[in-house]
Amino acid sequence: MPNNYSISDLRYLMARLRDPETGCPWDIKQSYASIASHTVEEVYEVVDAIERNDLSDLSEELGDLLFQIIFYCQLAEEQGEFDFDTVINHITSKLVRRHPHVFPDGTLKSIRAGSSIDEQQIKQNWEAIKQQERQNKGNSGILDDVPNALPAQLRATKLQKRAANYGFDWPDISGVFDKVKEEIEELEQEVDSGDRARQEEELGDLMFACVNLARHLSIDPERALAKTNNKFKQRFESMDADLDLKNNQSHDTDSLEQAWNNAKKAEKNS
Repeated sequence: MPNNYSISDLRYLMARLRDPETGCPWDIKQSYASIASHTVEEVYEVVDAIERNDLSDLSEELGDLLFQIIFYCQLAEEQGEFDFDTVINHITSKLVRRHPHVFPDGTLKSIRAGSSIDEQQIKQNWEAIKQQERQNKGNSGILDDVPNALPAQLRATKLQKRAANYGFDWPDISGVFDKVKEEIEELEQEVDSGDRARQEEELGDLMFACVNLARHLSIDPERALAKTNNKFKQRFESMDADLDLKNNQSHDTDSLEQAWNNAKKAEKNS
């Protein structure tokens, strides 16, 4: 019969891997910084499993991600900083504190009376609580705790959402469309000027405006672009099947465009 391991077993395994005398040489020499890239990779693999709706693979990938957390906790415990229980305590306390509409007495066992909840008020309370937490950490600026290490597109979304919570936002989507058009025109001007630094700056402004447009449409820009990536891949593979691009690269623009349009039509008819 298969073993039914617990979180305690995983923590024990991690300690064994890091044992200076009997552990794994690779695990022993790791640090926070050296495994950070592995953590990012595991997060993407979790997202990929979700995108593919592969729940069996998701279960495995979540385990890989959990192992990263256990790894960091083991490193911290060895240095006398914190352990896994500390992490659990912090996140549980924070979520209880941020959900007074669920835990009215600020304790895990307290239960709200069965009354309706104003979702807008919940959002306002959530932001107020988070702002107080930021101040307690010494982050007095509204945007101070938006991590610099976030992927640029995600960071743009977070910066915009945070600013919007304080009234800095377009009143309706028409202003966002105008801003996108304005940024396109400014980029075109810099393309004509030949100034590479200015072109990069204006392209960044355009991308930031497009992220803002996605936010106003309540669309996740990362998810939208991922879908377009997959669509492009499928269409290009269809073109390759028609034209054998790997072995014949002499096709003119018209034949390539025709093959692309055929792929689009086949996609719509499928």
